[in-house]
Amino acid sequence: MRTTHRPLITAALALSLFMAALEMTVVSTAMPTVVSELGGLQSYAWVFTAYMLSSTITVPIYGKLSDLYGRKPILLFGIGLFIASSFASGLSTSMNMLIAFRTVQGLGAGAMQTVSLTIIGDLYTLEERAKVQGAFSGVWGLAGLVGPLTGGLIVKYLSWHWVFFINVPVGLATLGLLLGFFHEQVQRKPQKLDFAGAALLSSGVVALLFGVQGLGRNLLGLPVALVLLVAFVFVERKAAEPIIPMSIFKLPAITISSVAGALFSAAMFGATTYVPLYVQGVLGGSPTLAGGMITPMIVGWPVASMVAGRLLLRTGFRPLIIGGLGLSVIGTGLMALLLKPNASLLVPQLAMGLFGVGLGFTATALLIAVQTSVGWELRGVATASHMFFRTIGGVLGVGLMGGVLVSQLMKDPRVPIAAANELLGPEHGRGLPPEMLRTLSGALGTGLSINFWLICAAAVAAFAAGLFFPKVKRDSGTTVSVTDAAAPH
Repeated sequence: MRTTHRPLITAALALSLFMAALEMTVVSTAMPTVVSELGGLQSYAWVFTAYMLSSTITVPIYGKLSDLYGRKPILLFGIGLFIASSFASGLSTSMNMLIAFRTVQGLGAGAMQTVSLTIIGDLYTLEERAKVQGAFSGVWGLAGLVGPLTGGLIVKYLSWHWVFFINVPVGLATLGLLLGFFHEQVQRKPQKLDFAGAALLSSGVVALLFGVQGLGRNLLGLPVALVLLVAFVFVERKAAEPIIPMSIFKLPAITISSVAGALFSAAMFGATTYVPLYVQGVLGGSPTLAGGMITPMIVGWPVASMVAGRLLLRTGFRPLIIGGLGLSVIGTGLMALLLKPNASLLVPQLAMGLFGVGLGFTATALLIAVQTSVGWELRGVATASHMFFRTIGGVLGVGLMGGVLVSQLMKDPRVPIAAANELLGPEHGRGLPPEMLRTLSGALGTGLSINFWLICAAAVAAFAAGLFFPKVKRDSGTTVSVTDAAAPH
């Protein structure tokens, strides 16, 4: 039997996550320019939420499929879909077309995020994993350094379409490594996939997103979501092979990790979506400068994650989780208090840096806690469940903030939405009538200010949830939460 080439596969998994990280920073940099060219500021949030929504819905499904049929085929499918939809996104000629292809891109990203992290859990023991997961986050730092600069240069000298094309060569290289060097043994048994659970979960999440975005206007989605999600829980409790086994939530580490992960992801995705918009739309910065505001967060994250990986076996999960979430509260608090129309650019940089360091400590500890709570046969679904809650937190957070922003911009019926699109263009709305420009700038600033307070509130709630994370006893100098089952190969 051929064995997996662990160093090369680790590199392939790093490339897979690098695509996701680079996509986030590059697209955030380019979006104000995309809006100025294609129009559709009212759909601004959907470029992000469509991507996150489709990946959220599929994360637990991919996790279950990887437990049943192996990690490799699911990951190859996800990367292939991501490459094709990235190329299609770059060819978009309208905002609706871009949103549609970003939805498909999210379908691929759901497999890439979940299965990549699950494979890391398979390939390394607990002691190795604590270090590897921390070092693995270095790819986010690299993407954070090159992403905003690359995005800004592409927008300035080429076209925003090229920010999507850059995924293609990286994706093809990743596929080649996985096809040639990743081998696994999977004992396939006849299984019946829980289609009813998958359908209820998908429709429930979609209804919830529409309900959140319609707050103050149309609340129909919320009761519909409640009914569908309650039905999902009932079906999962009876299913022979549930998409998300309800039994795993009997473990406090998984339950608290899910809640805290959802809340800090709402804050994180909100910050990466709306801080660049604030810098470009309110402070009048360039696309490169706007994207650069994310860099301190995405550099601070891997640095803290690598430190967390080394501290984890000595301190346990709880101190890192509580300390990291505390730093996140400080960073988002600075953002909410000090980001004003005449604010110094040092404010978002400092706030995002503290936020990133806090998330680096927290995310690493939460993920490893979840993976060490179950054996191999449930590791895929446990990892997927954790990623599901993190992603759904981001989806709902950005959706809610998008609804807030649109409601503020449309409050004055005399101001057309096309004028808001022009505000984000390279001339920053200089061609608009002075009165309209003042009204529009004020509405944009007010909407974003409300969003920054929502980001801070999500961070505070995550910190409160982290306080309930269980204390884990030490055993021979090693911290474990339950049983750390070895990989099957």
